[in-house]
Amino acid sequence: MCPRGSGHWRRRAFALALSAAWAAAKSAAAQAEVPASWRKEWPRTDFSRSLLSLAEIRDGGPPKDGIPPIDRPLFVPVASPPALDPQEPVLGFEIDGDLRAYPLRYLMWHEIVNDVVGEVPVAITYSPLCNTGIVFDRRVDGRPLLFGSTGKLRNANSILYDRASESWWQQYTGSAIVGARAGTKLAMLPCRLESWAEFAARAPEGKVLVPENRRFRPYGFNPYPGYDSGQIPLAYAGPMPEGIAPLARVVVVGEQAWALASLRARGRIETDDLLLSWHPGQRSALDAQRLVDSREVGSVRVQRKKGSKREDVVHFVTFAFVFKAFSPEGQIWS
Repeated sequence: MCPRGSGHWRRRAFALALSAAWAAAKSAAAQAEVPASWRKEWPRTDFSRSLLSLAEIRDGGPPKDGIPPIDRPLFVPVASPPALDPQEPVLGFEIDGDLRAYPLRYLMWHEIVNDVVGEVPVAITYSPLCNTGIVFDRRVDGRPLLFGSTGKLRNANSILYDRASESWWQQYTGSAIVGARAGTKLAMLPCRLESWAEFAARAPEGKVLVPENRRFRPYGFNPYPGYDSGQIPLAYAGPMPEGIAPLARVVVVGEQAWALASLRARGRIETDDLLLSWHPGQRSALDAQRLVDSREVGSVRVQRKKGSKREDVVHFVTFAFVFKAFSPEGQIWS
């Protein structure tokens, strides 16, 4: 067998050198666009590893953990209820009979609850400007991560960080977008955005989150009064959806969305193996200054047929502009 000529090895060495130079240039460019204030605040974040241009990320106002997560959640039994309005929205979640409600009056001011439900480490999250309440299994490679708030936004959606690597994670997708874990994705778990009365009725043996200090934040007040009745989203400058108002609510399942107004008018929609249903009784968290004064938007349930039974499906009720931003090729059914 004849050895390859020296020309081959020279070409290979040149290709490797070119590849290394390109990677170094890309890393240098990524580092160059990192604001000095970010470098100071996030010395452990590897900004050279990014799935997007850092120009897409904007400061939301609060600094790192300026929106404090809840790491030691406190619960009381549903049978001993706190002072919640029956129509107040809560994020209802269950694993193996362990049912818990997380009122939006608290999530609005904390955005993240690091919890363990049914022995599964989870992150209960809510991004107010997108109205996205999403639950994640917070284990990566078998190890649970603890999450906090970066205070940053992308497409008006909250960006979280994990305390182990200080990588940044997009709340809407559950994917790490910047840092050592860039490209890693958390598993989403089904939950329900429902009224307190609904949760209490279906989970009389469940628990409900309460704050350690009721005066720590103005719980029960909406810091964005009139937001979901407006015409223009806050902290967003991307493309707008066609044929539907940017702040119209939509029900998202994967790359498909259904206009909430249409679902509300019809009551239920069946498509393939999915059943979407709407019923009254839940207030908006983003309408009046006080949640108890907010308008009624109703509750949505999305289930999939499983034999003769139905099981809850991962979904969320967000705004049309959010779906357009993160699923530009997705379909909104009206």
